[in-house]
Amino acid sequence: MTLLEYIFLGLIQGVGEFLPISSSAHLVIFPYFLGREYQGLQFDVMLHLGTLLAIIIFFFRDWIKILKDAVQKPGTSEGNFLWLLVLATVPAGVIGLAFEKQAEEIFRNPFLVAANLIFFSFVILWADKKAKNSRDASSFSAKDALLLGLAQSIAILPGASRSGMTIMAALFLGYKRFDAARISFLMATPVILGAGLLEAGKLDLSALDSGLAAAFISSLFFGIFSIKFLMDYLKDKNLTPFIIYRIALGAGVFWKYISDRT
Repeated sequence: MTLLEYIFLGLIQGVGEFLPISSSAHLVIFPYFLGREYQGLQFDVMLHLGTLLAIIIFFFRDWIKILKDAVQKPGTSEGNFLWLLVLATVPAGVIGLAFEKQAEEIFRNPFLVAANLIFFSFVILWADKKAKNSRDASSFSAKDALLLGLAQSIAILPGASRSGMTIMAALFLGYKRFDAARISFLMATPVILGAGLLEAGKLDLSALDSGLAAAFISSLFFGIFSIKFLMDYLKDKNLTPFIIYRIALGAGVFWKYISDRT
């Protein structure tokens, strides 16, 4: 790949990881359209490290407060928030480990990715239309953590979208769109960290080059941008533009997949 292609795929990861459009779907689809092969584990590790750093930087003050409250205010809603986020991580961790091989092979079929993009678009649309927008992050409970954690685990399917599934579940539970996104992003931190550490153990440092470095920097920069964009956007807007995009993209993949076989 050229340096520009590495930067472009870093952009796709940085934007797709946090907007409800599925970064994993895009990392399958774009090489498919370009006739490229899957870039492999090293590439995935660098992209995940970039988005991990993006979310840590953006929510650094939030995490400092969450950690301080866990120590200084045990038993209160603020003090319990950290442990609820940990609880929300468990389903994704268990399912991710159980289906790691399928996620790397079977789930990357472009036809399945397109089907997931379209199907889950209508689920997200349903949640968005039913949203009561009455709860904020202070009402986050253990039940909510488990339900959002289960929703997050669906994102092992490329095309579902981790942020899309968690925001969807939070909307069904009555959260405001802004608070649904904030909880979703905070939940993402331990999940992306865990995935990054798991993959980093297999990393071959001798294979690192300027292309992977460019992908890392690109996913970091565009990750911060997309978090800021979505947090601002959801203060007074709905998810319709993202849903339209997902359906259009899925339809485009279906068209190419069928065309290639006729």
